[in-house]
Amino acid sequence: MKLTEELERTWHSEIPISKAMGIHVIAFEDDVFDVRAALTPNINVHGTAFAGSLYAVAALTGWGMTWLQLKTRAIDASIVIASGNIDYSKPVAEDINARCWFDAVAHARALDALLRDGKCRFPLECSIAANGAEAARFRGDYAIRLNR
Repeated sequence: MKLTEELERTWHSEIPISKAMGIHVIAFEDDVFDVRAALTPNINVHGTAFAGSLYAVAALTGWGMTWLQLKTRAIDASIVIASGNIDYSKPVAEDINARCWFDAVAHARALDALLRDGKCRFPLECSIAANGAEAARFRGDYAIRLNR
């Protein structure tokens, strides 16, 4: 089974709201992770994506990127979001498309700390697009602790 399939199955079984939101992995390649969630279960009274859903999709995208990075390095660890902030710049009236980037060079210290001390934090950013332009930017810190 591909890691992305395993991640999606993990989301849907261990974070049940992700399944109700219609969230799916689109791609994971070259440290770029793309996720999509259906608009319909995430719609607000204005016919656009509910702000809380945008936050949740972005937070899950960062969590998923962290999970994928740990799995590709064969690191068994637990992940929780320690903090998160989102800026909304325009409404999303289509399926929610989120993207997260991982910079292995920038995160090298965190990975070293994880292996040395058993814990670290990954700061990550995720972008949500609408009509080809950024509609929201999420910044989150993911706390990671080795499972021993």
